[in-house]
Amino acid sequence: MMGLARKTLRYEWRRYLPAAMAVAFSALLILVQAALVLGVFAGASVYVTASAGELWVGFPGTQSVDMGRPIPAVAELQARLDPAVARVEPLYWGEGDWRGTQTRGGVSVYLSGIDPAAAGLAFARVLSPAQRAALLEPGAVIVDQADLDKLGATVGTQAEINGRHVRVVGAVAGLRALGGINVLVSMATARTLDPATGAAPSYLLLKLADPVQAAAVAQRLQPGTANPRYAVWPREEFAARAVRFWLFDTGAGLAFVFGALLVALVGTVVTSQSLMGAVSGNLREYATLRALGVSHAALRRVVLEQALWVGCGGLVLAAGIGAVLLAIAAAAAVPVAIDLPGAVVVGALVLLVALGSGLAAMRTLRRADPIELLR
Repeated sequence: MMGLARKTLRYEWRRYLPAAMAVAFSALLILVQAALVLGVFAGASVYVTASAGELWVGFPGTQSVDMGRPIPAVAELQARLDPAVARVEPLYWGEGDWRGTQTRGGVSVYLSGIDPAAAGLAFARVLSPAQRAALLEPGAVIVDQADLDKLGATVGTQAEINGRHVRVVGAVAGLRALGGINVLVSMATARTLDPATGAAPSYLLLKLADPVQAAAVAQRLQPGTANPRYAVWPREEFAARAVRFWLFDTGAGLAFVFGALLVALVGTVVTSQSLMGAVSGNLREYATLRALGVSHAALRRVVLEQALWVGCGGLVLAAGIGAVLLAIAAAAAVPVAIDLPGAVVVGALVLLVALGSGLAAMRTLRRADPIELLR
């Protein structure tokens, strides 16, 4: 009976082609929506994911990096005294008003004052040693290349931040953040552009001698007082904390989540109805087999195999089209991101819907009178 499913698909492929196209459309819809949600809100943790180091030290209760507040000097002292900590690097956080040379008005930007040393931890995954060295120039700034047009700037041009002259010495990919434009400067330049950042750093980035011990060192560095003045998070935990905040604690995040669920629902309905229609088209043939004594269990296996093959064919088509669309989006600086686990979840969801649709169609056959179907 299992060979019957493949033979039916081979000789009646025109009947099942619309169902396979519907599966591909639904999978593509869900895949692209998931990539957009993951890509957009990954920007909330770009400060963490683009940096090296295993631990972050910040103000207690900080939900997102842009909410950082100055932390006391004792936090840095405790970190430097711990033998497991190999490097301690301050990160200064500030805000500014960008005025470009073109008539674009003011643009609010986020200032990240980092250590420009070649071994610096902040944004180590997006900055080369040469780019970090360029920040040693007073007033030098680096921005994301996708934000150049918004800032009305190009590499080498001058602008103003908070009324002070700056020069764009570089543009890189991977700095775009959720809710604002990132501008990287040296710690000395940050104090000049936003004097409020000079009092104390907003964060400390810690590199450990043994990264495996990150959780234990974080627990050891946590202040034991009733009202702590700083907190320590492992890198992955702090990044996930920022993404969760933007996804579930802001209006924009909830709107995106609702939209993603709605897209998944629409894709599920389209897939289900198309497959049920394709399978139901063979009910007369199934009724004939049932009248000849074929059991419901055997027919169910045939239908499930048909649904599985149709679902897999649609997924292959969706994967090819999706790869092209995501590549085009990435080239156009659209924030999209999808990893293998996410793609597997989307594929599993679509296949489950396909199998469920086949079983739903079988219910019609089970409840119907074979004699009526054969008329």
